[in-house]
Amino acid sequence: MDPSSTLGLSPIIIGIIVLFFLGVRIVRPTHRGLIERLGKYHHFANPGFHWIIPFIDRMYQINTTEQMINAESQEIITFDNLNARVDAQVYFKIKIDEDSVKNSQYNVNNIAYQIVNLARTTLRNIIGTMTLKSANSERGKINKSLYATLLEETRDWGIEIVRTELKEIDPPKDVQETMNKIVKAENEKMAAIDFATAVETRADGEKRAEIKKAEGIKIANILRAEGEAQAIALVNEAAEKYFVGNAQTLRKLEALEKALGSNSKIIVPSDRELINVIGEMAGVLPIRRKDDGTQS
Repeated sequence: MDPSSTLGLSPIIIGIIVLFFLGVRIVRPTHRGLIERLGKYHHFANPGFHWIIPFIDRMYQINTTEQMINAESQEIITFDNLNARVDAQVYFKIKIDEDSVKNSQYNVNNIAYQIVNLARTTLRNIIGTMTLKSANSERGKINKSLYATLLEETRDWGIEIVRTELKEIDPPKDVQETMNKIVKAENEKMAAIDFATAVETRADGEKRAEIKKAEGIKIANILRAEGEAQAIALVNEAAEKYFVGNAQTLRKLEALEKALGSNSKIIVPSDRELINVIGEMAGVLPIRRKDDGTQS
């Protein structure tokens, strides 16, 4: 082969190799590519290896992962004419299909900037119809309204609004101090009510305990009285049964019972019926009368 021809082919081969590497494009899994040819959309590029014509084609890689943008703090006049400083965050991502990626680039200019301004305007419209107190207590409602509005307004942008978060609603400093005093006073009031309720509950418990104690004493006294009454009734029944017409003998027997209980000794006549009653039970022996009518 002619050396001169070899030298002539070398620049061409080198040029082809250079052009090849200039046209190599690698699309990551987190991105999608839009390839334009001479300023006009040509085709879509999924993750992987791609080759474009250098200087004629141009690839734009679009991030399709979830992104967060801050809606920036702003002062909003509430329905009760108070200035509230409001800040929010919006999370979104570009959908991975070809039409959505194209819409995100060709239907809207600077998505992040547009979302920020749309979110700020929506927050002014929502919070402007609410009082400061209701805005603080209904943050979930504000988030839902903001999310629904952004979802509707960005429907043709090829993006998905993942969620919105209301970071803060700060009232003016003097209003905040007043609100803090009100909250402190309400907390002290609730603490006082809880303390009074506890004292009242304890007093009620002590009262119920005393009532129960008194009822127990009352029942015990009634039962004791009933027992004594039943005992008396039994004694009367026995008296009626065994000592009918002998009341005097019964009284002597009671006197004898008391005397025996105190370990005393007594002498009774042997010709009385009482001896027949207490004979062996009491251990008292009759003493015979002397002829002169005296006893010892």
